[in-house]
Amino acid sequence: MDRFDIIVIGGGLAGASAAAELAASHKVLLLEAERQPGYHSTGRSAALFSETYGAPVVRSLSQASRPLFFNPPAQFAAAPLVGPRGVMYIASEQQMQSLREFESADHVGARVKRIEREQALQICPILRPECVAGALYETGACDIDVHGLHQAYLRMLRARGGVTVMSSRVTRLEYAAREWTAITDDARYFAPVVINAAGAWADEIASLAGVAGIELQPCRRTALLVAAPAGVEIGSWPLVLDIEEQFYFKPDAGLLLLSPADETPVEPSDVQPEEWDIAVAIDRVCSATTLDVRHVKHKWAGLRNFVADRTPVVGFDANVPGFFWLAAQGGYGVQTAPAMARLAASLVRGQGLPEDLATCGVTLEALSPDRLRRPAPLTRSSLASAQR
Repeated sequence: MDRFDIIVIGGGLAGASAAAELAASHKVLLLEAERQPGYHSTGRSAALFSETYGAPVVRSLSQASRPLFFNPPAQFAAAPLVGPRGVMYIASEQQMQSLREFESADHVGARVKRIEREQALQICPILRPECVAGALYETGACDIDVHGLHQAYLRMLRARGGVTVMSSRVTRLEYAAREWTAITDDARYFAPVVINAAGAWADEIASLAGVAGIELQPCRRTALLVAAPAGVEIGSWPLVLDIEEQFYFKPDAGLLLLSPADETPVEPSDVQPEEWDIAVAIDRVCSATTLDVRHVKHKWAGLRNFVADRTPVVGFDANVPGFFWLAAQGGYGVQTAPAMARLAASLVRGQGLPEDLATCGVTLEALSPDRLRRPAPLTRSSLASAQR
């Protein structure tokens, strides 16, 4: 049981979904450093499905993921994976230009509708009128059952014969005779292909393998739960998002989830919320609403992992055989997971870009790790700098 076709490092949603897809055709091992899969980013995500979110290729991946979210096979998930939520983007008088620019973007206009202050206040009556000069409403956005999605992929992996090992931190990676050896504290595993789905630790895993990193930057995102206003039915409220992403809030199991929408660069770790960020979230939300927060019922932080162009990295490393990147999902990893898992599986099998992903606008060039190795294009200013 120590030899496999593929070793996937990282049991979060990215690793679990790719492993499950590949287990249909390969003998797959999923290694997770923690005692439970999805302990870090996956388990702390308050994910939303929105096709207006992210760079063009991210939106294309989301579009290609839509069928699984909205019409999953019965054997994959017995319960719905998404629930209605909607997003309301609000802008103060000073932010109206930002609202207009967002609304005019090609990928946004058809998916949102402009609403006036009075309608925004009807939808979410705790908003302060002076803080809402205009608003946009995205009706197609939905909450995602992150736990349900993750568990569905783990079940699929088991049903297809995949092996999962918890509390198994990889300490060394060696390549010889066309085979990788993944060494943990108490075992050695062998496979010709290693998939690096280690989240915030992806560059560290690459370093163990002697592979150049992708300059991954983990960022802390803070969230907290507070009581809803007394006597107010909040279940139908959308996620309310400041157009310049200074804060957001939304209903969550009878409470309100608040976030300052922070992205603070941090080292890979079991990240915890900072009291300053908690205070900022409360101040920003209470300044824009009549909410009176007296007590924080729960608080946490998660990691969002980006490379310089804020686009995921999916594909084989061009310089090291059998080393596959599945990393840098940023804040989009949950809503793009179905498409990215199928893309990763197809590339590992040598089958290229799936046709439906190509139809949605996904390109391999936009996701390939090779894009991060290429020198920056030469410009007049960079040429002048080089000549100096």
